Amino acid sequence: MKPTTSPHIRVARSKIHSTGVYAKKGIRKGTKIIEYVGEKLTKKESDKRADVALDKHAKDKNNGAVYIFELNKKYDIDGDFYFNTAKFINHSCNPNCDVEISNDKIWIIALRQIKKGEELSYNYGYDYEDYEDHVCHCGSDKCVGYILSEDHWPKLKRSLARKKKKR
Repeated sequence: MKPTTSPHIRVARSKIHSTGVYAKKGIRKGTKIIEYVGEKLTKKESDKRADVALDKHAKDKNNGAVYIFELNKKYDIDGDFYFNTAKFINHSCNPNCDVEISNDKIWIIALRQIKKGEELSYNYGYDYEDYEDHVCHCGSDKCVGYILSEDHWPKLKRSLARKKKKR
């Protein structure tokens, strides 16, 4: 299978983390930039693969991470394949992209006008559970320090304030 391509992007070293995806040209708000592709898995198989990937990552920090993306209540997409260029899009607490899932396809779309050369990012939307395992390095002014769904930010801020108070 050929790597997924898009006329809008290029892959290069990232200031956020390892490899990133950049705008090859200006991208208008609402544009479907690239599809996140891979193998469709049941939740059970997805959990197994995520555990294996996390074990690998714990032993070798340079060994990627988990590229499992929730498709719906029954299935996920394992995007850890060379042909899935979208897996290189990094997390940011102040993203310029979002995710749209429709007709069993996961699309990365522009949240706003994106300038040529700008790194693409979206909020990975991780749950609050185990947030400490997912330190964020996005460097944005809005960074909360962890890769976490914005819905959980108030809870995180209260938790961090309590921890700081105990010191």
